[in-house]
Amino acid sequence: ILCRYTSLLDILQGGDFLTELVKMIEFCLDSNLSMVLDRASERLGTIRKERRMNAEMLESLLRDTSVKIFQAGGADSPVVTKRRSRMCVGVKASHKHLVPGGIVLSSSGSGATYFMEPRDAVKLNNTEVKLSGDERAEELAVLGLLTSRIADSRTKIRHLMGKILELDLACARGSYALWINGVRPAFSDRDSSSESDPSSAYSVFIEGIRHPLLLEQSLGIAEESATTEATEVGQQQLSEDHPVPSMPVPLDMHVKNDTRIVVISGPNTGGKTATMKTLGLASLMSKAGMFFPAKGRPRLPWFDQVLADIGDHQSLENSLSTFSGNISRLRKIAQVVSTDSLVLIDEIGSGTDPSEGVSLSTSILKYLASRLNLAVVTTHYADLSRLKAVDDRFENAAMEFCLETLKPTYRVLWGSTGNSNALSIAKSIGFDQKVLDRAQEWVEKLLPDKQKERQGLLYGSLLDERNLLESQANEVASVLSEVEDLYNEIRLEADGLDSRVAALKAKESQKVQQELKSVKSQMDLLIKNFEVQLKNSKLEQYNSIMRKAESATASLAAAHQPTEFAVSDGENKSLYVPQIGDKVYVEGLGGGSMATVVEILSEDGSCMVQYGKIKVRAKNNKMKLAQRDTKETSASSSAQGKVRFASAL
Repeated sequence: ILCRYTSLLDILQGGDFLTELVKMIEFCLDSNLSMVLDRASERLGTIRKERRMNAEMLESLLRDTSVKIFQAGGADSPVVTKRRSRMCVGVKASHKHLVPGGIVLSSSGSGATYFMEPRDAVKLNNTEVKLSGDERAEELAVLGLLTSRIADSRTKIRHLMGKILELDLACARGSYALWINGVRPAFSDRDSSSESDPSSAYSVFIEGIRHPLLLEQSLGIAEESATTEATEVGQQQLSEDHPVPSMPVPLDMHVKNDTRIVVISGPNTGGKTATMKTLGLASLMSKAGMFFPAKGRPRLPWFDQVLADIGDHQSLENSLSTFSGNISRLRKIAQVVSTDSLVLIDEIGSGTDPSEGVSLSTSILKYLASRLNLAVVTTHYADLSRLKAVDDRFENAAMEFCLETLKPTYRVLWGSTGNSNALSIAKSIGFDQKVLDRAQEWVEKLLPDKQKERQGLLYGSLLDERNLLESQANEVASVLSEVEDLYNEIRLEADGLDSRVAALKAKESQKVQQELKSVKSQMDLLIKNFEVQLKNSKLEQYNSIMRKAESATASLAAAHQPTEFAVSDGENKSLYVPQIGDKVYVEGLGGGSMATVVEILSEDGSCMVQYGKIKVRAKNNKMKLAQRDTKETSASSSAQGKVRFASAL
C-alpha cells in the first residue's frame, strides 16, 4: 500500500516539520490557539493563581454587601456588576448611606440607581487591576517569544508551505482525475517511431476523449440529481429546472508525425470548434500534470504555448470589423509562434470575399506550416481542403453529418472532406421549402464556375508568392556576397597590419642604430681632435679650443634632433583645412597609405575619410595633406607634408 503513495511522499522529502517548535506552541497555547495556558511560564501561573484567589475574595465581599443592601430595602435584588473595570454593587440613590465610605462609579440612565464600590473592596479591586495588567504583560512576553521562534524559522516554514501546496495540488489533480475517470497522457516525439507500436507514427493519438468542460457540466448535474430526495415532487422539479444532459460524444484524434496543418470542414453546429477546443484543453491539461477523459494511452506533443483565434473579435470601440478583428489576431499569432506551438484558428479567412479569403488563408497556413508544431483550423472553404493534394504537411478532417436525420453526429472523420450542408440544416429547422429549392438551383449554376475562378486565383497567388520569395532570396544572396567580400578585405588588412608594424619597427630600429653608430664615430673624432689640440696648444688658447668643441658638439646634437609627427591643434588647424577629394595621411590609420576626404561634417574641420572600403571620422589636427587636385595646392606643400610624415615614421 505504501508504494501507491511513494510519489506523494517524495514531495515532502527534505522538508523540516519543525517538531520542536510545534511542541512549544502546543505547550504554551490551547488547541484553538486563542489562549495562553498557565503552564506557559511559571510567573504566569503564579499571577493567575493570585488573581483567582483575589477574585474569589472580592466576589464574596460584594455578594455579602449586595445581600445586606437588598435586605435593607436598598435594592430590588442583589446586584453585583462591573463598572469602569472595577467590581461594584447596585444601590438605590435614596439608600446610598447603606454603603458607608463607598465610591460612586456610575449611575443608571434614570439616576435612580447608583453603582458603588464599597470601601473594603477598593484594595481588592486595585489588586485585581494590577494582577490583570501583570497577566497581560506576561502573556505578551510568551507570545513574543513564540513569535520570535517562528520568525527565525520563516524560511523553513515557507519551504514547508510550498511542499504542502504542491501536495494539495497533487491531491486535487488526483481527485479530479477520479471524478472524470481520466487517464494519464504521454508526450510524443515526432522523431521516434516503432513498428511494434502503431501509435508511434502519430504525434497526436487520442481515442475517446470528451470535452472536459462539457463533461464536468454533465457530471455535476448528474450528481445533483443523485442527491435529490427521491420524491415525485423533487424529481419533477429537477426535471423541469435542471434537465440532465447526455454525456458529450467521445472524439478520436489521429494526427501523423509529418502533419503540420489540420483543416477541419463540415456543417455548422457540427462540432468543429468544440473538437478544436478539446485538443487545446487536452494539451494544457497535460502540461499541468492533469489526467483528461479519454481511453487507452493517449499521446500528444509538448506544446510550449497554445495560440487561439476563436470567436468574433469585432469591436465598435476600436473600429474593428469581424474580418479586421480576426486578421489582427492572426498577425499577433504569426509574430509569436514558435516551432513547438499549437495554433487553433476558427473559421479562418471568413468575413470577407471568399476568393480573397481563400487566398489569404492559404498564404497564412503555408507561412505557419514551417514555423510551428501543429495548427488546427476550421473552415467552410473547400479550396483549403484541397491543399493536402499538393502539400504533405496538410491533413483533412470532417465532421460527420447524418443525411437521414439531417443532424450532425459530432464525430470526426480523419482524412475526409466535409460539406457545409447549409441547405440541409436550414431544412431541419423548418425553413420554407420553396426558398430552399431556389437556393439549390443557384448552387448548381454557380458552383462549377466559381470553383474554377477560385482555383485560378489560388494558383496565381501561390505563383506570386513563389516569385516574391525567389526575388528576396536573390537579394539576400547579393547582400551576403558583398558582406563576405568586405569581411575578407578587412580581415586581410588586419592580418597584414601586424607584419607592417613589425617591419616598420625593425626599419626604424636599424635606422636608429646606424645614426647612433655615426654619432658615436663623429663624437670619437671630436674628442680625439680636442685632445690633440689641447696637447699642442698653449694655456691661453684653452678657452678658444673649449668653445669650438662645445659648438661642434651642439651642432652634432642639433643635426640629429628628432622631428615629431603631430603638431599643436592651433598650428595644424591654421596650416590645413580639409576639402572633399583631398588625399591625406591620418594619424593612427596605419602604414603610409593615403585616405580620401569624402564628407565635411562640421565647421571645426572634422570630416569623414575613406580608407579602402572603410569610412572613419577624423579631425583636421589628426590629418596631414598629401595631395590636393587643385591649382592652389603647391608642389612644395605636398612635398613638405610627405617629408614630415616620413620624418615622423
